[in-house]
Amino acid sequence: MTAVTDLGARETGPTPAGFVRNPPGEIADVRWEHGRWTVPDEDPHTLRGLRVHWPDPAAGSAPAAVTAPLLDLAAAGVPLHAEEVPAWAAGADPAFAALLTDGGWLAETPKGTPHCTAALRREEHSVRLRRHGFARRGVPAPGREPSVSVVLASMRPHLLGSALGQVARQRGVRAEVLLGLHGVPASHDEVRRAVAACPLPVTVVEADAATPFGRVLNLAAAAAGGQYVTKWDDDDWYGPDHLADLLLARAYSGADVVGTAAEFFYLEPLNVTIRRTDYTSEVWSEHVAGGTILLERDRFRETPGFPALPSGVDAGFLKAVHAAGARVYRTHGLGYMLRRRASADHTWRLPLAHFLRVASNQWRGFRPSRILAP
Repeated sequence: MTAVTDLGARETGPTPAGFVRNPPGEIADVRWEHGRWTVPDEDPHTLRGLRVHWPDPAAGSAPAAVTAPLLDLAAAGVPLHAEEVPAWAAGADPAFAALLTDGGWLAETPKGTPHCTAALRREEHSVRLRRHGFARRGVPAPGREPSVSVVLASMRPHLLGSALGQVARQRGVRAEVLLGLHGVPASHDEVRRAVAACPLPVTVVEADAATPFGRVLNLAAAAAGGQYVTKWDDDDWYGPDHLADLLLARAYSGADVVGTAAEFFYLEPLNVTIRRTDYTSEVWSEHVAGGTILLERDRFRETPGFPALPSGVDAGFLKAVHAAGARVYRTHGLGYMLRRRASADHTWRLPLAHFLRVASNQWRGFRPSRILAP
């Protein structure tokens, strides 16, 4: 048996880096023995999860000493479950107790593939645990919420109400919107209504339709006043913790640039949701979903910005910053869904058949992860 405190944690504590979607092991037991938690002699990341067996309160151990290692496992994204949580532990951390006793992720039977529904439910549970584990560890540092400048370029005014509403629903951050209108006047009725309904500060930058898309993004980003700059696509869906999860990933990875995996796609003409699992998450990578790129504002200003091209601007930006030595980290993509219409409607022009070919899962209708829409 191995002590939880001997699991080779990094200097910053355990992190979910290298999370395995479909581990080879089953659910094992973690027990309090001789004043410490012990697990089987294997890496918890290779197990489907850990079943918590609480110590007898008569053992005399301080509650904080008992729960702290479990919170480290939670921060590492290790799925944990307990049939019940003793009153002394539940009283000290009710949210953690609720997560531990939530057995919904165990309802599906694993089918031995990284794209089965059981693997998805397990990863959703892992994301909730890691958020809580880091929050109890004080990561990001408690205090004033970080400020994020959201760069949104659009030539589709009918989508702005939804896009700005999703930015406004972000939790754990102070956001401002830098709206680059691409060939659309600020006086357009739908633009005025969307901006007026947004409770956040909105700075509008106008560019004519002939301006390359990348140039529009740079013009908007030049007005950034937040500590961080992130790109936002007008036609995609973002969960309310999207920005907080990106900042968390930046905190535990130390990356210069963070973004999510591009996993969930809604194919609008077909009314089909697909998930692709060929892009792993919690890894260092040159590629992240373009609509999720986030980095410090000062670091962004050290770069040439997005290439002044009509398309391919995300890939061009990531290639340039990676070549310049920036470290890029890709976190989970469960809180983000891309919308695909006809290929002519996108700067990333791939036919719908391509997405069906690369799909690991396929569902009828709009079926986001429970992290995006509980």
